[in-house]
Amino acid sequence: MNILLKYVFYAISALFVAGTAHAVCPVCTIAIGAGLEGMRMLGVKDILTGIWAGGLTVSLIGWTANYMKKHGVKNPIWYILNALIYIALLGSIYFVPSHNPIVKWWDNCMWGIDQFLLGVLVGAVTFILMELWYLHIKKNNGGHALFPFQKVVMPFVGLLIMTGVFWAIIKWLPTMGIVLC
Repeated sequence: MNILLKYVFYAISALFVAGTAHAVCPVCTIAIGAGLEGMRMLGVKDILTGIWAGGLTVSLIGWTANYMKKHGVKNPIWYILNALIYIALLGSIYFVPSHNPIVKWWDNCMWGIDQFLLGVLVGAVTFILMELWYLHIKKNNGGHALFPFQKVVMPFVGLLIMTGVFWAIIKWLPTMGIVLC
């Protein structure tokens, strides 16, 4: 529990020193990172952790792309490389040499897909859809958000909803005799 408090302290401290970002808010990135680490420490299923890891990865890709745009990077290859590096970093979790690896490839699956990978895909798609929905709402509202911190709240709530949906799936479907793998 002590390490969780340390991460919460770092996350709160970062709020006071974080600059402005226009792609994906740093507060959202910090919230996703704290949620990911907290769930990992509590032994939550890989699919639920993967949802947050997917959201965090998309957030970091957007944050870095915004930084590159701000500093005049125009070559699309750098933006593609940015995305590939973050995806490779996330994928490297399967290849970390250890006697007790964090994620074991195909150790537990859901619908024929590794749970962590499925969670990452669900989280990434959810995060992107919530960002696009936010931009649509902002466009239809004269370029303004409907409420303060809407840009932060929408992806975060989307990830929370998907976490709840998949928690219910892994909790109740096996009790009904439905095999997930």
